[in-house]
Amino acid sequence: MRTKVLIIAVTLFGFIVSSLQAQQIKGKVTDTANLPLSGVLVMLKGTQTSTHTNALGDYQITIDPAHQILVFNHKKFAAKEVSVQGRTIVNVTLHPLKNEEKKLTIVEDEVIMEMDMEQSRPVQKQIMIRGVSTIQTNQPPMPNLYRYPEHNTEGYSTIHENGFKDVSLNPLSTFSIDVDAASYSNVRRFISIGSLPPKDAVRIEEMINYFSYNYPQPIDDKPFSINTELSVCPWNADNYLLHVGLQGKKMDVENLPASNLVFLIDVSGSMNSYNKLPLLKASFALLLEQLRPNDRVAIVVYAGSSGLVLPSTPGSEKQKIMDALNNLQAGGSTAGGAGLKLAYKTAEENFLENGNNRIILATDGDFNVGASSNAEMERLIEYEREKGISISVLGFGMGNYKDDKMKIIADKGNGNYAYIDNLQEAKKVLVNEFGGTLFTIAKDVKFQLEFNPATVVKYRLIGYENRLLNEEDFKDDKKDAGEMGAGHTVTALYEIVPVNKHKSNLPLKYQKRLLSDEALGSNDLITLKLRYKDPDGYQSKLVEQVVKNTPLDASKTSDNFRFSAAVAEFGMLLRDSEFIGTASFESAVILALSSKGKDEEGYRGEMIRLLKSAELLKSSSAQK
Repeated sequence: MRTKVLIIAVTLFGFIVSSLQAQQIKGKVTDTANLPLSGVLVMLKGTQTSTHTNALGDYQITIDPAHQILVFNHKKFAAKEVSVQGRTIVNVTLHPLKNEEKKLTIVEDEVIMEMDMEQSRPVQKQIMIRGVSTIQTNQPPMPNLYRYPEHNTEGYSTIHENGFKDVSLNPLSTFSIDVDAASYSNVRRFISIGSLPPKDAVRIEEMINYFSYNYPQPIDDKPFSINTELSVCPWNADNYLLHVGLQGKKMDVENLPASNLVFLIDVSGSMNSYNKLPLLKASFALLLEQLRPNDRVAIVVYAGSSGLVLPSTPGSEKQKIMDALNNLQAGGSTAGGAGLKLAYKTAEENFLENGNNRIILATDGDFNVGASSNAEMERLIEYEREKGISISVLGFGMGNYKDDKMKIIADKGNGNYAYIDNLQEAKKVLVNEFGGTLFTIAKDVKFQLEFNPATVVKYRLIGYENRLLNEEDFKDDKKDAGEMGAGHTVTALYEIVPVNKHKSNLPLKYQKRLLSDEALGSNDLITLKLRYKDPDGYQSKLVEQVVKNTPLDASKTSDNFRFSAAVAEFGMLLRDSEFIGTASFESAVILALSSKGKDEEGYRGEMIRLLKSAELLKSSSAQK
């Protein structure tokens, strides 16, 4: 008995000593393209201690003094042993297996291919796994996927820039809000690779709304606060600039409704590029980290045909969802229409009452088989949105990027649209702005501004060209408009010609312009009206607010005002706007620097660097 007690005591003492000497090692595992690898087995060599990397490629493991080597294993990458002697952070890069006979997944009859770049030995063997055909093969090497495509077939809708409207003829300005920000990150992509973007790729309202602004939270039961500011226009000292901002109510993630999500993923041949499908997988890995157990995810893919890769799965089974994503490979043509229909069918089968039912389409937008026409897709999406299923769009890639089609899908599908050019952008959209991206707090949000002809001669809405509405649409609750997400901000700018600076010279033969006593007797600049519906409502609510003709001195304007003006200048310079006035890259940089603020995420500082780069590109192109 005494011997047993002694053995237990010695064992316990050894365990305590070992525990006291235990050390935590953490790090990140990435591939050669610097994308995070999830599901990597991390083992402490010579022990049973192990862990797996999470969706961000991060891991943490406890080691002891007697074992100082970590082994990293993944089925698609060469194993790696790393000594951790004297280190607490160990980051590892894994290299793809060489001479591996890689699998090709077939959805129905279309091959989705991953090519082995090292071998060209033709081998083919078909296998059936869970009802989905796979082929093991090696094919001749594919062209270099990392170069910019030789033939640029990117598609953008034509933008006809808003001009000045005479208040006596057009007293009302009506438009739908737009919280999309795809244009800014797409512009950043162009400038980052050393070229200026096409003019029609520059949507100034999306550039402005890429950034968050420091607006106050709503203080009543309304879903947003309305904020206005008036001062001298930075690029035309004779005019005013009116800044209008909405701040959506922020909500804690745990208080958000449960989500029924369907990932609709393009795995066609056009997605076979480092900045498309691999970046797409890493982006969705970030989103998966935000999901709660009561959220659900299904995965639908499409190439030559469409298929359900993963049935609706609880958010608690993150590794199962991530495994399904990691197994996707690209190849074949693009049956976008069939994919949309199957995604809507899947969302409807798993519909959550009072929940967030949403499709997230991830693609380069290159639809070329099936329901490929914009009109046909538009009708399909308009029909399905009435069932309470929204669709948001994440765009990827370059060269064949179809911005015009993706913009239509998001606008008509009561969703939002983002362009993902790197993993930091994915983090911004899917992590930092998680609530705003996925959860609607107000739908069919419309603005209508009535300008007082006694104080305003002309006005011009900056941007929002594809969001303009007829004045009668404002009261028409059947007319679709933009959605606002939790915590989102929406900003709009108007350039205004005041009466004391300009007189209208448009005489009319059959009419006389007589101003009302109310107009002549007030110092109102505008009456701002806003209509919105609750997320599950069908009847709009009206909010009104008057803006007085009391402009602030430029030195007293807020960071919100000055930074949004700097972004607007940037957009007008990129578009070679006819209303550019005295705007220049130098003045835009000065304005942005004066309003940069805390900039904790670095987005504003990044825009200043882009401004400087764009100035150099403009200068070099002018000299050619």
